[in-house]
Amino acid sequence: MNTVEFANTGVHVSEMCLGTMMFGSRCDVAEADRILGACLDQGVNFIDTAAMYGNGETERILGQIMKGRREKLFLATKVHKGVDRRSILESIDESLARLQTDYVDLYLIHWPVEGMRPLEIMEALNQVVTQGKARFVGCCNYPAWLLAHSNAIAARNGWAPLVCNQVAYNIIERGVEVEILPQAMAEGIAITAYRPLVQGLLTGKYRWGQPLPENSRGQTSAQLITWLSQYGEGVERFIRFAEARGITPVQLAIAWVRYSPAVTSPIVGVSSLSQLQATIDAFAWDLSPEDYETVTAFFNTEVKEEGLQRFPGLRYNFPRLRRNLHLLGM
Repeated sequence: MNTVEFANTGVHVSEMCLGTMMFGSRCDVAEADRILGACLDQGVNFIDTAAMYGNGETERILGQIMKGRREKLFLATKVHKGVDRRSILESIDESLARLQTDYVDLYLIHWPVEGMRPLEIMEALNQVVTQGKARFVGCCNYPAWLLAHSNAIAARNGWAPLVCNQVAYNIIERGVEVEILPQAMAEGIAITAYRPLVQGLLTGKYRWGQPLPENSRGQTSAQLITWLSQYGEGVERFIRFAEARGITPVQLAIAWVRYSPAVTSPIVGVSSLSQLQATIDAFAWDLSPEDYETVTAFFNTEVKEEGLQRFPGLRYNFPRLRRNLHLLGM
């Protein structure tokens, strides 16, 4: 497993981040323990969790199975109760108790909310760092302006900055290509990408015009059902492309996300050892620029703005400018 630098921290993490949302719901303690052991054996040290997963049960399971392994891991968890100072400070203590550790490596605001107070949030996050309860802090699902605003507050006060933005990113959900990924490139923000497999849509399990598999997430997920109806033809072309290359759809989906130089680590959740091995193997295959363009064209999912169209002779295009990852000379 390749390692990558995490933002500008000097710390290196595995390119794959193990998502643990299914620990406790679709994966018992024994299987979670096997999964974690196999991850470490194959160089995966980046673990993502949250207090809200299983109402704290996922963190409790991790607390049990991390014993004797904690120092080998880069562990991320998230604020649970709210985004006020009290919630931030109480949430970290509760998470540390469940995780049976003195600190996490990364502590994240889970979602921005209306009426949030960035000054109060950044001061509280800095307190978590100065108390030694988190090495770094970051956010999830922040628009670029909010992350920049928050880090400007941190810079003015000498506080710990947000070093990571965890966002949904895949071949269907591409909104972060506008502003967020270019900001990450320019400012050295780590991007961890959740839903790289589009809730399983791109695993090969779901086929256009065929019944949904029994006992699958697709039978209850409104998102998955909607996406399959909207993009079913693209899914079929995607699966056939993978088959023609002698790879799995999972490999292709993860390679598509990894192709962006702005992405630090895709987050992939598994519930079994067999799923884990297939996922780890997916990180060994890379897309060529030509194949990236071909696969991307299967889905008409680029964020649409009128100015995005290419007009003959038009030199400047602001919507494309906002997506440009190579605007700055490095």
